[in-house]
Amino acid sequence: MGLIDSILAPLEWIVSFVLRAFHSGLTALGLPANGGAAWTLSIVGLVVLIRIILIPLFVRQIKAQRGMQALQPRMKEIQQKYKDDRQRQSEEMMKLYKETGTNPFSSCLPILAQSPIFFALFRVLNEGIALGKPVGVLTQDLVNSARQARLFGAPLYAIFTKAAEYATQGINPTSVRVVTGVLIVLMTVTTFTTQRQLMAKNMPADAPMMQQQKLLLYVFPLMFGFFGINFPLGVLVYWFTTNLWTMGQQFYVIRNNPMPGTPAEKALLERRAHKAAQRAARRGEDPVATDEVLPAPVQRQQPKRTSKSNRKKR
Repeated sequence: MGLIDSILAPLEWIVSFVLRAFHSGLTALGLPANGGAAWTLSIVGLVVLIRIILIPLFVRQIKAQRGMQALQPRMKEIQQKYKDDRQRQSEEMMKLYKETGTNPFSSCLPILAQSPIFFALFRVLNEGIALGKPVGVLTQDLVNSARQARLFGAPLYAIFTKAAEYATQGINPTSVRVVTGVLIVLMTVTTFTTQRQLMAKNMPADAPMMQQQKLLLYVFPLMFGFFGINFPLGVLVYWFTTNLWTMGQQFYVIRNNPMPGTPAEKALLERRAHKAAQRAARRGEDPVATDEVLPAPVQRQQPKRTSKSNRKKR
C-alpha cells in the first residue's frame, strides 16, 4: 500500500460510513433503497456535515481576510518601495506577515481541508461502486444498491468521458453525457459566481491582491471544467452542492459583516440608514434626529482656585 493509499484509506472509511448512515436514515423515511434520490441525498448530506465541521476554518478564513485588509497600506508601501526588486519585495512581504502573524494562505483553508474528502469520495465511487467492490463500510449489498441508483438515467459512478462504455450495461450514453455535462457546467458557473461575488462586493478595488483574485476568477472555473469531465457523477454532485453552500455562507457574511471599505459595507450602512429613517417616520420624528451620535465627553468642572490673599482674608 502506497503513501496515498495509507492516507486515503481512513478517509474512505469515514466517507463510506457517512454515506451509509445517511442512506439508512433516508430509506427509513421511505425513500427506495436502490433509488437515485436516497444515494444522491446521502452525498448532499455528506457535504452538509463536512461544511458544518469546517465552520471554524471558515471563521479563521474571515479573520485572515480582515488581517490582510488591515495590512494593505503597509503592503502598498512595500510594493512601491521595492517595485524594481521582486525578490526583496517578496522578502519584505514575508517579513510583514511574520511580524503581524498573518497567513495569506488562510483563505484557502476550507478548500484545502475538503480536498482529502473529495478524493476519498472519488475513490469510493470510482474504485468501489463503479467496479462493484465493497469499500470502507459499504458491504457488497450496499455497493450493488448504489450501482443501481440513477440520477436522471445516469449512475452515480458515471464519467463523461466514459459514457460510451456504459452502453454494455444497458445505460444510455446520451443520458450520461447530458447529466454529467449539465453538472459540470453548473459546477463551473457556481465556482465563477462565488469568486465574482467575493471580488465585486467584499474586496476594495485597490486591494493589492486584486490581480491575483482576478486570475483565480477565471482559472478556477476553467480548471474545474477541464477536470470535471473525468469526475464521477457523484463527485460532481458533491462539488456543486458545496459550491451552493459556499455561496450562501459567503452571501450571509458579506451582507451582515462585510470587509471595511468595500461596496458591501457601503450597502450595509445604506440599509441601516434607510431602516433608521423608516423607524423615525413611523414615530413622526425627524430622520436626521435618529442618527446615533455618541454624546460628547462630559468635562469635569475644576474647582475655582482662590488666591493666597483671599484665603488669608477668610
